[in-house]
Amino acid sequence: MATKLPEICNFGWKAPEFRLKGTDGAFHSLADLRGPRGTLVMFICNHCPYVKAIAGRIARDTAELASLGISSVAINSNDVAAYPEDSYDNMIRFAERHGFGFPYLIDETQEVARAYDAVCTPDFFGFDAGLGLQYRGRLDESRASPVDGARRDLFEAMKQVAETGRGPTLQVASMGCSIKWKTGA
Repeated sequence: MATKLPEICNFGWKAPEFRLKGTDGAFHSLADLRGPRGTLVMFICNHCPYVKAIAGRIARDTAELASLGISSVAINSNDVAAYPEDSYDNMIRFAERHGFGFPYLIDETQEVARAYDAVCTPDFFGFDAGLGLQYRGRLDESRASPVDGARRDLFEAMKQVAETGRGPTLQVASMGCSIKWKTGA
């Protein structure tokens, strides 16, 4: 498990379009998933201890953000041949076990992760209504184990985006396992 930190927010950077298969068997595009007040794109996977530690809070926060007009989507871009726990079938089970109320998509070619410059799981990209980047930070201060009573950084940032169209100027990068790139890719 290699620990990685993503870059801090590049305000206004435009979200790249995608069309990927979800755990519901349907294909989803960014255009279809876009929220009226913002969109949260998350790069996660099933095996990462950082993701496992916060999966329930991701489900909670995204449900609350939906009521504010923020839609959410999660993408698994890991090499599933090298990391079978991240397979599509296991994604279905992972989403059900954690009560995901948002699409969980597989990026088999890893092109979407490259387009977003995703580096770790979890890696959060919070966009405004016009799909300009406003947040690239952490869910909260938890790492590989939950921190009780932690400030909900992601939720508060996306709530601010829903209300003002702008993310906070001070952001703390997420931290997690590196994206598991295919050999030679």
